[in-house]
Amino acid sequence: MESESLCSVGSEEDIVLYCLPCERDDISVPAFGYCTDCNEHLCQTCFTFHKRHSLSRSHSLLDKNKMPLTPHVLTTKGPSQVTTDHIQTCTRHKKEIIKFYCQFHNALLCNVCVTLEHQITTCKVNYIPDISGEIVNSNECLDMLTTIDSMINQCKTMYEVVQKTTALSNSSLREVLSEIAKFRKEIDQKLDELETSAKEKTKSIHRANKRKQHEIEKQCADITKTLEEKRSCIKHLNTSDQSDKLFIELKEAEKIVERSRSAFQLLTVSDIEEYKFLPNGEIRNMLGQEKSIGIVVQKSINPNIQSTAVDLKSQKMLYKGEICVKTPQNKHGCCITGIALINPVYLVISDHDNKSIKMVETLSQSIVDELSLDANPWDVTIVSSSKIAITIPNTQTIQFAKICSGKLKKINSIMVNGHCQGLSFFQGKLVVTFSEPAKLQILETNGDIQTTVSGQNIFCYPEYVATDMNSIYISDWKLKQVTRLNWQGNVTGVFCDLAEPGGIALTEEGTVFVGDNSKHSIEEISGQCAKIQAVLKNPKCARALCWCKEKNVLYFSSEVAQVNNYLQIYVRS
Repeated sequence: MESESLCSVGSEEDIVLYCLPCERDDISVPAFGYCTDCNEHLCQTCFTFHKRHSLSRSHSLLDKNKMPLTPHVLTTKGPSQVTTDHIQTCTRHKKEIIKFYCQFHNALLCNVCVTLEHQITTCKVNYIPDISGEIVNSNECLDMLTTIDSMINQCKTMYEVVQKTTALSNSSLREVLSEIAKFRKEIDQKLDELETSAKEKTKSIHRANKRKQHEIEKQCADITKTLEEKRSCIKHLNTSDQSDKLFIELKEAEKIVERSRSAFQLLTVSDIEEYKFLPNGEIRNMLGQEKSIGIVVQKSINPNIQSTAVDLKSQKMLYKGEICVKTPQNKHGCCITGIALINPVYLVISDHDNKSIKMVETLSQSIVDELSLDANPWDVTIVSSSKIAITIPNTQTIQFAKICSGKLKKINSIMVNGHCQGLSFFQGKLVVTFSEPAKLQILETNGDIQTTVSGQNIFCYPEYVATDMNSIYISDWKLKQVTRLNWQGNVTGVFCDLAEPGGIALTEEGTVFVGDNSKHSIEEISGQCAKIQAVLKNPKCARALCWCKEKNVLYFSSEVAQVNNYLQIYVRS
């Protein structure tokens, strides 16, 4: 230890103290003075340099007659005490102590770092005790603890979702094995070998799923452990008012959190796949020629995981053009009241005034098909990759249509008991809003009512609806608010800072876009119904909204006559 270089022999008159900076270079020079800020004895050369250097000229120096005659002393600067317990050595220069912070490079520095790489002429370097006095209980400290807690919660949520997803995957595995066995009973004993092969392939995929599951669980556990340790350290230092150490730990925590965020963003449960068995229909007549009993299809489950680790406020919406959605067959200007995403390439839109549904290709930015309806549609949602549903308010019906070879075709419809408007589909359920009477219903696809939510204190004119795993979000035009329900129909949140809410869309981070026609803006609120930011100002009076998470693209339609024939395109970056 450095204190061992300070020699003390016999009485007080015999004590010999040496310059600590010189000792680090293996040079023994008697001490000439002492710096109470650095807690170091200095030779005459270092003492003189210490008074002249811009970073240390304000330090309190004691000459040879006043300097302490013991190697270590306690000194007080401001509200915190500087002791050897607070000393942390530089990661690059192991014998040097961290004393400085460079604002330009967000770096913790020792004397050598400052001298070699962070001179006062090129950097903004601060002496840590001069700037750490107000760090205890500061917003920076509290924000860092909040960020760490958020990351820990996300890891725990990811772990729980992995467990649930794996359960679903295992359930589908059991169904596949049952179907394989059932189909096997219908054919000849010659298929024993093929049956075994199919089962082994399925189990092989299952083993791969388990390996992927364990890998994600381990990474979540590692991230959680690191963050919990850092959180515990910060809390201890904050409680004990150890400002210097707390400052250093906070700066180190920034980098740890960033690394943890990057590692967490790489995690995905989409690699854990469910199974589906597709029997070979030709095998009954071609047993002697076929080499497979069927195909095991791997399908990503892709649960909705909310994340708040992304810094949404630092991201901006950039205009990327518009798509003309008016066709030669249209007699009126377009009134796009609903937009739904089939996949990143195709959208389906409902054109209220032209009584039609249109399919839009985003790559060529053109209409690829248009389906005429008997009445004016309002909203549209995706039921499956080849099936959509449309609300028809005036006829109180929900019309279904299928997508086949790039064409739209009407199929069945169901009657509902009211003026239906907003529409969303999630986990096999249709969620529908009604303006007359004002209510929300959760329906089976055959029209059977599962849940009804009504009441003047809940809804007045619910217009649009969006859903995820945990919640249902409704924009209410007359109540001037977004209401959040759980799937049992209970109100779990309300956001009221709106003038005329309209279209609504959810992001993968769990936030909610909502168009405000009166404010001429698109607002973004958190899943807990707290405002995050105004995404766009004066966005041509947004009506219907749609978010594409794969491309970070926001599509919306307009009520303004000059642009109502176009879909607006913005990219978040």
